[in-house]
Amino acid sequence: MVRCFSADGSESEDYDFTPLTMPAELRDELVAAFTKRTAPGAGLTSLHSTNQVFKTVRNLDRYLATLPWPPRQLAQLTVEQFDGFLAFRSTETTNAADELGQLKLLLLHGGGVSDTLAARLASQLPTRDRTRSEESTPSKQNYSRTEFQRITAAARAELRVAARRIRANRDLLEQARRGEAAASTGPLATRIRLLEFVDRYGDVPREPRPVGIHKGKLFPARWVQKIGSVKEIVSWLHLTIEEVGAGAVLLAAMTGENPQVIFKVPAAHHRADGYTGQTGTAIVDLLKPRRQRRAHMTLALSDVPDWISVPDKPEDLTTRDELHTSFGLYVLLHELTARSRALAGGSRLLVGYASGSSNGVGPGLRPLNHNSYIKARGEAWGLVADQHDKDGKTVPLPLRLDLLRLTHIELYQRPVAHTEKTATTYMLRNRGNVNEYRQVVAKALADEVDKARTRGRVATLSAEDVARAEADPERMAAELGLTAQTLRRMIAGELDTVMAACSDNLGGRHGPSGEPCRASFMLCLSCECARALPRHLPVQVLVHDRLVERREQIDALRWASRFASPHAQLADLLAEHDESAVADAREGATEADHALVDRFLNRELDLR
Repeated sequence: MVRCFSADGSESEDYDFTPLTMPAELRDELVAAFTKRTAPGAGLTSLHSTNQVFKTVRNLDRYLATLPWPPRQLAQLTVEQFDGFLAFRSTETTNAADELGQLKLLLLHGGGVSDTLAARLASQLPTRDRTRSEESTPSKQNYSRTEFQRITAAARAELRVAARRIRANRDLLEQARRGEAAASTGPLATRIRLLEFVDRYGDVPREPRPVGIHKGKLFPARWVQKIGSVKEIVSWLHLTIEEVGAGAVLLAAMTGENPQVIFKVPAAHHRADGYTGQTGTAIVDLLKPRRQRRAHMTLALSDVPDWISVPDKPEDLTTRDELHTSFGLYVLLHELTARSRALAGGSRLLVGYASGSSNGVGPGLRPLNHNSYIKARGEAWGLVADQHDKDGKTVPLPLRLDLLRLTHIELYQRPVAHTEKTATTYMLRNRGNVNEYRQVVAKALADEVDKARTRGRVATLSAEDVARAEADPERMAAELGLTAQTLRRMIAGELDTVMAACSDNLGGRHGPSGEPCRASFMLCLSCECARALPRHLPVQVLVHDRLVERREQIDALRWASRFASPHAQLADLLAEHDESAVADAREGATEADHALVDRFLNRELDLR
């Protein structure tokens, strides 16, 4: 028996190798390899990953049982047998290549494999066949906005019903405890008696069977069975695991977090609003082990409706609707699961009552930890997709948390618990939104370029203009609409910003008249107070080049909204010079120019 723990230590799983039919010596060697493969720091960050390794060992055991002369130890395992495992599993699953990779990593943690097998392990292994038809490949397409709203509406409806039921029964129990709802006999007295028991134990009164094959085992008392099932009665004061699944659906839709992160959202939080009555905000600590040194992160849940969840008729959304904000949802789930959590133990937010399962886990209060409950909610809600089949009939809409995450990222166009570059790759793999995303980016680019054109661009002074100003500053100043003193200071470099010189720091249109301008130096490109001189060309070239580089580094839509306009303005500005002048400016840029541009684009020069 090997016990493995999750990365955060909150869960454990026991792996029993005794049922394996392989020779004892080989089994012990594989147990040792399994222990090393699942040890801290070995690369596995979740019990789900550990389960995959154990599943591979069991499948290997079944394969070896089909061989006429199975190996008795690792040293006897041959290359043919290793490759034969792939052929064996290929007849049973489409993930055979993945399992072969799992077996390879397991054997690399073992000792005593033959040299020929070691060479095979070091060579290129087959990869999963990704040429299968679309029908046999699970879809990775995001939901449409209407499908997304259909899902969240169904989840909200289920949670509202559950909240009304639990709050009403809690009120009745409190009234009875205060003596305001006393009853000695009748249905009300029976209900209060059961409520008291359920609140204390999270179960119903039970009694042993006196006879039969179940003699001595505890079953619900006969008088309890006349009122309803155990699940129905316990749900008077506790959420069912299915209702908790509805809460997980809403959390995933509102936050865009990974399924495993959603399952493990803690009930512990910090109220950043300080309970002041202002906009409620709860800060929750999350753990995503795959991020390694960045595994620990925080999630801010705010009491502000997001634009996706607001109904088509905003007037239908009342200020008391707690399920249209992530903060309201969190607070409601925290309230409804508080007693369940106290009885079940642990710090998970998503806890509910589940019936017994086929894997031997009995009924009771437990944390939500399996996607099967999510899938079942979609089927129970009767969700249908926007698209119809070839006969024009409606198609069931599969409910998956990973697709809710994908849809959240696509709708918000922002990363969630990963870098912007990873988020962009993540979205581009989504079959459903590539064309739409490209259209949004193209429109944003066109809009920003149009803005840049209508705003105009910074006025420029050529080398000849500078020479004339030095020779006759009064006359040149009159032509430019400046004072001679301002022109002299401008030519001397005393009024430089970053990419231009400012002729009037107190009279610009980006701030109150008479007060120093606090706008970003990027806005100098469209300000009537700015003048670009020849000495500014190297910095202008460097900023232009850096904006081009950033286009490859961040999300395309964000680049379009932030940098498309100044990029277009700089491109127009550089177009006034011939190519050789621009190339000379790029080559002649000094270290001080590079340092200035670095500080400028890192926003170190902004007033904050």
